[in-house]
Amino acid sequence: MLRLGILGLGEGRSTMSAALSSPHFELAKVCDQKLELCQQRAKEFDFQSYTTQYQELLDDPTIDVIAIYTPDKFHAEHTRQALLHGKHVVCTKPFIDDLAKAKELIELSEQTGKKVFVGQSSRFFEPMKKQRADFEAGLIGELITVEGYYHADHRWFLAKGWSLENAFKWLYGGLSHPVDFIRWYLPDIEEVMGYGMLSANGRKGGLKNDDTMHFIFKASDGRIARVSGAYTGPVQPVVRDSEMSCILRGTEGCSQADYMDLRYAVTTNTGDEIVQTWEHKLKHYFRFEGKSHHAGEYQNYLDYFATCLASGQTAYPDIREGVGTVALLQAMDKSLQTGKPVNVREILSEHGL
Repeated sequence: MLRLGILGLGEGRSTMSAALSSPHFELAKVCDQKLELCQQRAKEFDFQSYTTQYQELLDDPTIDVIAIYTPDKFHAEHTRQALLHGKHVVCTKPFIDDLAKAKELIELSEQTGKKVFVGQSSRFFEPMKKQRADFEAGLIGELITVEGYYHADHRWFLAKGWSLENAFKWLYGGLSHPVDFIRWYLPDIEEVMGYGMLSANGRKGGLKNDDTMHFIFKASDGRIARVSGAYTGPVQPVVRDSEMSCILRGTEGCSQADYMDLRYAVTTNTGDEIVQTWEHKLKHYFRFEGKSHHAGEYQNYLDYFATCLASGQTAYPDIREGVGTVALLQAMDKSLQTGKPVNVREILSEHGL
């Protein structure tokens, strides 16, 4: 059993549920700077070990792992402090917002021997897990191209004051999910080109940055991929489409994993067409009101991380993969600003990576 501390109890709500249900973790203490949120979670989960001081988690010698769910701008420092205090780290995506801090964190992880796992949670939904297993088993042959998208009506999100700040970008807050699908299958993206716009709904709601984006990627081996995101308009009916999907096209078959709908379809190398759903696991994934928190995927990735720690294997996305994804997102951001293709390695080299 690993003892877990959680920092940030907004998104960390799902991790509390996951840890309390996990055979691998014992929830030791949780932390948020807002006392009222600590008290709310204490009542919700009947868990009274909370604090408003991060230092209490850091100074507790019985805590093995700290899970970080604070705003992006704090991830680097919170991760750094955890590593310096001898803790393994789970950090929500995107890993950090400033690549200037990446080299120090990588070196610190290597020096301390403590692992950093980036919570790219979308990999840990049942359809995506099944799609990956089928791909690795050769069911669709050699990969030709991969497509990812995240199209959601998130106008409700505009009620959060910080979503209207200049710093908030759906590129990082939303599109990082399907971008992670691309890197999962084509890890060495060399160049990216994209276009974006702020929709009429986004302007009306007060957004400052693009809410509608399309990108094309080129890998070092010449293969290409694409990603799209749209966040402030109506979406297709669920029988027609899913809010988020990963599509693989191979030499002998094709597969599509649908995130929110727990649905998977594949045309195999034998010509069979198979559709699979996981309705019986809805309560595992969506434990709270509606589908606003996806605790089941957090359960899956926490248990995966614990298993990797126990076996000495690397849990992916690890710190280097997390940094690589941030570099790709920053290259995408630069392409939106310049209207030109951007080389990802140039972004990395600027920071000695």
